[in-house]
Parts: sequence; structure tokens; C-alpha cells
Amino acid sequence: MSQKKQPRKASSTPPAKSVPRRRWLRTGLGITLAGSVLLGVWLVYLDAQVRQAFDGRKWALPAKVYARPLALYPGLLLSPQQLESELKWADYRAAADAGRPGTYSHQGGEWQINRRAFPFWDGQESARQIRLSLVDGRIARLADAQGEQPLIRLEPQYVGGIFPTHNEDRELIRLEDVPPVLVAALIVTEDKSFFSHWGISVTGIARAMLANIRAGGMVQGGSTLTQQLVKNFFLTNERTLTRKVQEAFMSLLLELHYSKEEILEAYINEVYLGQSGRRAIHGFGLGARFYFGKPLQELSTGEIATLVGLVKGASFYNPRRHPQRAESRRDLILGVMQDNRIISAAERIRAAGQPLVTAEPRREGQREYPAFLELAKQQLQQDYRLEDLQNEGLRVFTTLDPWVQYSLEKASVAHLQQLEAGHPDLTNKLETAAVITSVDGGEIRALLGSRHVTYFGFNRALDARRPIGSLVKPMVYLTALKEGEYHWGSRVDDGPVTVEGPQGKLWQPRNYDEQSHGEVPLLDGLKRSLNQATARLGMTVGIDRVVTELHRAGVLSEVPSYPSILLGAIDLSPLEVAQMYQTLASTGFLTPLRSIDAVTTSGGETLSSYAIRGRQVYDPALMEWLRYGLEQVVADGTARAVGRALPQPLAGKTGTSDDIRDAWYAGFDNRHLGVIWVGRDDNQPMAYPGSRGALPIWLQTFRDIGTEPLPPTRDLVQIAVNEQGALMPDGCRAGTPYPFPKSWLDKERVACDADGAPIKERIRSWLDWLF
Repeated sequence: MSQKKQPRKASSTPPAKSVPRRRWLRTGLGITLAGSVLLGVWLVYLDAQVRQAFDGRKWALPAKVYARPLALYPGLLLSPQQLESELKWADYRAAADAGRPGTYSHQGGEWQINRRAFPFWDGQESARQIRLSLVDGRIARLADAQGEQPLIRLEPQYVGGIFPTHNEDRELIRLEDVPPVLVAALIVTEDKSFFSHWGISVTGIARAMLANIRAGGMVQGGSTLTQQLVKNFFLTNERTLTRKVQEAFMSLLLELHYSKEEILEAYINEVYLGQSGRRAIHGFGLGARFYFGKPLQELSTGEIATLVGLVKGASFYNPRRHPQRAESRRDLILGVMQDNRIISAAERIRAAGQPLVTAEPRREGQREYPAFLELAKQQLQQDYRLEDLQNEGLRVFTTLDPWVQYSLEKASVAHLQQLEAGHPDLTNKLETAAVITSVDGGEIRALLGSRHVTYFGFNRALDARRPIGSLVKPMVYLTALKEGEYHWGSRVDDGPVTVEGPQGKLWQPRNYDEQSHGEVPLLDGLKRSLNQATARLGMTVGIDRVVTELHRAGVLSEVPSYPSILLGAIDLSPLEVAQMYQTLASTGFLTPLRSIDAVTTSGGETLSSYAIRGRQVYDPALMEWLRYGLEQVVADGTARAVGRALPQPLAGKTGTSDDIRDAWYAGFDNRHLGVIWVGRDDNQPMAYPGSRGALPIWLQTFRDIGTEPLPPTRDLVQIAVNEQGALMPDGCRAGTPYPFPKSWLDKERVACDADGAPIKERIRSWLDWLF
């Protein structure tokens, strides 16, 4: 009997071969899922990065620092050289009719200036046609389209920035203000499919991949404008596949959230176009000013093509360093522009036929002023955080006068070279520092921290504390005059002085000429800078009183009550000396020196303005009295070189420290106070006293900027003084007249005879004759 076959039961165990397949499937699904999650997280992170950067402020914008605007008004002391220089520094161009903003013309003393619109700190001002007449170095007439005007300002010169650590600088410009020709040229040159792709170009990537395969490495990218922006904005120049993938994803995200117009505007402001010292030039707005000295809207077609050509390689196609290379690139782009009907054939021929001319890279309108910028930064940080100054695009309007600064720099460099030529052993060893302020407001008009005027380093004007020598002497004489017992005709002994100090150490000051001069008028002690007479006078009125007056005049540093301080054994910086002399020059008004006028946001909103602050610390009549002595120093004393060169009432004082280690000069006219220091950083002697080392720099600077003579004294009267220093009655023909405050009119006087001799001396002469 045959046996039926039983059906085979299905096995619950899968075939051996199917187990690994399922495991791999699950593993693959897990990896894919995990990868998708990680990719999603990464994309969310990238998306956050993109949106954070593009929402609100896109860049860390340095504060832009401007000089004072040139205020024009009838009667202003203004030379043709200064006016033309300041226009050129502000990138104005000479033109026959001055028909466009940013141009000027002149014939003889008649000037036409087409001023650009500018957002001054106190409000926006539109473009303006200005006409002015210069007669004998002053503005005789000032007018615009509305007629005669009492005041018109020219826009201020850019003098530097307060940069973040990467030192990027840019001038933001809106897309609607960009010349359409530039936009079109950029698109057809860099990314023809910009308005149709989604951030990446497949054809561009394929073309780049082929080139890279042939080269065996990353040599070419298929970047769109969006990808270039992403790379510049977020990434490095590293040529790796990972970075390219990240760049592609970020480009897609950027295109997802923002319009083509927003992306294009960001690119126009971000693109790197060159380097200016420590400053990186970014964006077409700043690039136009840097290379051509013009606003972007004023560029010619050829200049636009040159800028667009820099996108390919800012260093390689730099028109200043490689003009032939840049010109070839320009002409190539002009050809592309013609092919794409952006310009006509005639326009291309005309533009290609123009020489490639760039603005001078080191022109005043593009250079920085390191010493002044450091001071401005210090004073700004009293009210603003450094990160806000570096990032918020603030506009800082300062007190710097470019013409005064230029004149000071030129005079300093030339004079140091002359001094070193006379003493070859001093070559490259002399240094200088200087401060020039406005007499009436304490605004710092120029600041020099080194003979190397563009050097960002040790700022001697602020930080070099050196013995001030005879610059202290006016404070000794001020103390005496203020006491009420002394006047300029009082007698003081210029004999040898010996003072015993601690441990029996003797202080024995000597005059510069090593001579003693006996009894001399107080005025001679100052104008001849006699050390012995000054030391004796200071000890008579009291050293502590002199120290008190130093602090009253604005010296903040501690001053020890030692006899040697009477002759300048006090270490002060040029800025501190300027603060002290500012009080003397401004008829006793103590005004903190300042470098800032106002600060605004990038949109023009005023954040702060700095008015003149101060207080009257001395009687104006007393200051006029002291000023008379300083005028005599210039007219007939140690600073007589100034009096001979500029025969008008000016005031000043020379200063020389022990062993001729420091040369100083401080002087002022009715507009400016200038303090000059010359010396060696190693504090070694240098053979030149103040009258030869520092004074010539002051003199040449003030020659160039022009001087306003000091006004006649209003609160002083003339009183004759006899040889003993006693006041004589009005009408005496004998004696020497000196100025006095009117309060001295009631002082007791000695009598005089018809010949001008005092009565007691006349009686004595009669007795001698009789007996």
C-alpha cells in the first residue's frame, strides 16, 4: 500500500541568504533616516545662519570719522591754495563750468563750487551752487542761487574709521542708486542666468567639474553671484568639496528667503575690491571713491567696466599696480557689454579709447590720521562702547582741520630733515609731536604723534611725558602778577641761586648763557627766559602757589613742590601742555580740549553733540596782562624769530629741558594755539634748544595756515615805572611805560619833577650840589 506524501510544513526560519539582506536593508534605512535627520538639523542651522545675517544689519560697519566741514563766510581768512586743496581732498574735480555736483572752477579770485548733497550732523543739505570771491586771502563775497549768504558749509573730508578686527570698510549704497549700466555689466560678466536660477547653476557646476577633472584638483568653481556672496559672507576661500556643498545649500536657502534684488544689493556692497593699508575695500560704493575719487553715480562707462573687472581678482587686476592688465580686462568687459547690447559700439569704442586714469591712492581724501584718530577714539569711548563704534556704522564729526594738519605735517617733516642735515649723527633719531587747537573753543585742529605721519603706533602727543622746561615760566610770572605786588617793571635779582635739598644736595640753576644779569625788570626775566631770576621769583611768591596755578590752568598731573619745578622739571605730554596754554590763550577760560563735534547714526539721527564746556578761572584783565609778557617774548625775546617773520602781535614761549634733551615751543595768535615738541625717544641730548628745534615748525605751520593778530588790550592802561620799579605819576617824561590792569590806577606812586625825576632824588642832587 503506497504511503501518501505529507505536505511540507512551512519553516518559520528564513533562508540563510535572506537574513543579511534584511539586516542591510534595516541598517540602510536607519542610516538614511539618521542622515536625513542630521541633514535636516544642519539645514535648519544653515537656514538660521543665513537669516540672522540678512535680517537687519548685514555687516559690522565701522564708524566713519570726518573732519570739520569748511565753513565759508565773508571775512574768512582763506588762501586760494587752501580752498583748492580742500576741494581736491574732498574729491572735487576742476571743470570748465562746474555744472555737476563735485566740480569747481575759478578764474582769478572768482570761484564757482558745485557742492554735493551731504548729511551733516545737524541735518541733510542738498546740492548747492556756490559763488565766492577771494580778495587778499579773505572771502570778500559769498552767494548761492538764492543770493548773498552769511554762511555755507562744504562737506567734510573722510579722515578714517574705527574698524572691527577684520578692518573691512565699505560705503553702503542702495540698489536704486547704483548705475544700471554697472548692474547689467556685472550680471553678464559674472552670472548671466542670475535672474533665472535658484542660487546654483547646473551648467556652471558641470563646466567647473570638467575643468577640475582635467586639472586633477579644484581649480575652478561654477559659482553664481549668490554663491560668491555666500562664500564672502559666511565661508572661507578653501577649495574643498565639503565647502562647495555647504555653499550650494546656503545659496539655495538664501534664494528661498530673499528676493533677487536684495541678494544683488548685498553682493554690490560686499564684494572685495582691494586693500588700502590696514583697510580692506569692500563694495562698489567705496571702490569708486578709492580708485577714482568719485561717488559711484559719477563714474564713466570705462571706469564702471574697470571696477567690474576687479571682481575676477582685485589684486591681479589692480589698475594702479597692473594698469595694462586692468586695461585689457576693462576692454574685454566693454566688449561683453556691447555684445549684450548694454552699450553701443560707439560707446565701447569711446570708452576703450580713454586712458585708464585712477585717483592718487595716498591723496589726503583717502588717507587716515592715526594720532588724531586715537584721541578721537579715546574721547568717544567715554560715551560709547567700542563694539558700537566698530559695528554700528556711526558717523563721527570731529574738529580736525585738514589744512592745519597738512601744514603741520609738512613743516615737521621738512624741519626734522633740516636739523638732521646739520647734525648727521642725529639722522633718524629725532622725533616730534604737536597739538594745535582753536583759541576760542578748545577744538583740536591738528595732532601729530610722530614724524611718520601715517604711523599707527606710539602716540607722542598723548603719551610722551617729557620735562617741559621754560614753558612753565609763564605760570611763575602769572603767580607773581596775580599776587598784586608785582608788575612787569618790578625788579628781580638775577644773581646766582643755591638751594639745599635733601641729603645736602644743592640745586644751583644757571642761565642759558651762563651769565648773571643783576637786577632786571620782571618782563626781562620772562622774555629773556632767565633761569636765576625766575627761580628766585618763584621761591619768593611760593612754590606751592605756583603749583596751585598750574592746576588752576588745567594741569591734572601731580606736581611736586620742589624748586626745580619752577624751571620746568615737570613731565607733561604735549596735549597736557596745550591744555595749560589754552587757558592762557583764551583769556582765562578753562576749556577741556576736545576732538568730537557730534555723532549720528548711519541714518542721520543725532546721538550726541558736544558744545563748548568750561569755566572762567582767571580774570580776563590778568590774562591780558600776562599775554603782554608773552607778546614781548615774540617781539624781542627768545622767540623773536617769530616776531621778525610775522611782524604782528603774537604770543609765545620757548622751552628747553636740561642738557637740551627736549625742545618746545608754545605760541598763539587770535585763532590758533600751537604746541610743538622735538626730542629723542632715548632721551639723549640733541643740540637744539626750543628756539631752533621746535619754534621753526610752529612758524612754518602758522605761515601756511595764516595768522590773525592778537587784538589790542582792552582792560590795560599805561603807567610809567622808574628804575627802582616804582610807579610814577601820569605825565612824567622819565621812566618806562608798562601796561597795568585798571585796578592799579589807585596804587601809590612816587612823585617826579618837571624833568621826570622823583622829588626825593631831586632834593638829594641839590644837597650834593650845595655841599
